Amino acid sequence: MDLAQRHAMDYTNKTASYREQVAEAEQLRAELAQLRKEHECVLQEKQMLETRVQRSEERRRAFVHILSDVNTLNRKLVDQRKAMIHILADYEQDRRRMVKQTERLDNSRRALLHILQDSHQSNLRLENSRKAMIHIMNDLKVTTEAVQHSEQELRAKQEQLVQAGKLATLGELTTGVAHELNNPLNNIGLFVGNAIDLIELGMADTEPGRILQELSNAMQQVRKATEIISHLRTFGRAASVSRETINVTQVIQRSISLMGEQLRLRLIEVKMQFPEEDIFVMGNAIQMEQVFINLLTNARDALTSAPTKIISIECIRRDEMIEISVADTGPGIPIELEQRIFDPFFTTKEVGAGTGLGLSITYGIIKEHNGAITVQSRLGEGARFLIQLPLKPDDDPEEV
Repeated sequence: MDLAQRHAMDYTNKTASYREQVAEAEQLRAELAQLRKEHECVLQEKQMLETRVQRSEERRRAFVHILSDVNTLNRKLVDQRKAMIHILADYEQDRRRMVKQTERLDNSRRALLHILQDSHQSNLRLENSRKAMIHIMNDLKVTTEAVQHSEQELRAKQEQLVQAGKLATLGELTTGVAHELNNPLNNIGLFVGNAIDLIELGMADTEPGRILQELSNAMQQVRKATEIISHLRTFGRAASVSRETINVTQVIQRSISLMGEQLRLRLIEVKMQFPEEDIFVMGNAIQMEQVFINLLTNARDALTSAPTKIISIECIRRDEMIEISVADTGPGIPIELEQRIFDPFFTTKEVGAGTGLGLSITYGIIKEHNGAITVQSRLGEGARFLIQLPLKPDDDPEEV
C-alpha cells in the first residue's frame, strides 16, 4: 500500500469517526431534552412536597394546642384534688358533729359528685386527645418517609444532571481532542513508514539500530495518544461521591490540557499564576476538573469577538482558604444578569449554542465542597469568577 492509499484510508476513517461523533452529539441532545422534562417533574414533586410539609406544620400546631389543653386540664385536676383534700378534712371534722351538720355534709357530697363527674369527662377528653396524637404521629412518620424518599430521588436527578452537563462539555471537547490526537497519529504513521521503507530497502541487517529507533519513536507517540484518551475517559465517567486530597494546580493544568487545542485554534492566550508550594484541598478531582472546564468554556465563548484574547488564572492562599480567580478580557456581564447566571438553564448564548447548565453545575459542585463562587464584571472590561475553597487540614492523609 503506497502513501496515497494510506492517506485515503486515514481520511475515510476520520470521516467515519466524525459521523459517529455527530450521531453521539445528537443522542446527547435528546438525552438533555429528556433530562429537562425530568427536571420539570422534579419541580412539580417538590411543590407537592412543600404542600404536604405545610399540612404537617398545621397538624403540628394542632398538636401544640392539644398539649396546651391537656396542660390546662392537668392544672384543673390539681385544683380539684386540693379541693377534695379540703372537703375530706371538713368531712372528718363534721363527722364528730354529724347530727348538727347533716345538711352541710350533704352539700359536700354533692360537690364531690360534681368533681368526680368533671374528672370523668376530663379523662374522656384525655383519651380522645391521646388517640388524635397517635394519628398525628403516624401521619408525621409517613410524611417524613415520603420527604426522605423524594430527597433521595432529587439527589439522584441532580447527579444525573451533573453527568449530563459533563457529557455535553465532553462533546464540545471532542473536536479539540481530535486535533490533539491527530499529531501523534501522523507521527506514528511517519515513524512506522520510515521503518517499513528501511526494511524494504534491505537495510534491516545493516542498520537495525535506526529501525529500532523509528519503532521506539512510534511507541512513544502511541503512549502519548493513550494518555490523552485515558484522560478523556477519566473525565467522562460518572464522578463518585468520595472525597480525597487533590492538588489544585494539577487539576487546573489537566483542565487546560483538555481545552488547550480549542484555545490555541482561537488564538486565546492563557496566563497562569500559582504559588510555588503545592496547594491541597479535600474534594473530588473529576468534579473540580469539570468546574474549571466550564469556566474555561465560558471564557472561550466570551472572547469570540474580543480584540484581546487572554484568560488569566490566579491562585492565592489566604489563611485557611484558597482563592482561585478565572478572568477574561471579553465584553463582561451586564449588572442585571449577574444574579441570574448561576440559575439552571439560564444562558445568554444563541439557541443551540449553550445548555445553561455549566455555571449552575459549577455553583452546585463548589457548594458541595464547602466553598463559594462569585462573579465580578464590568461591561467592556471582562468577567472574573472568584472561587474560595477551604484548604486541606495538615493532619489529613497525603495526596491520592
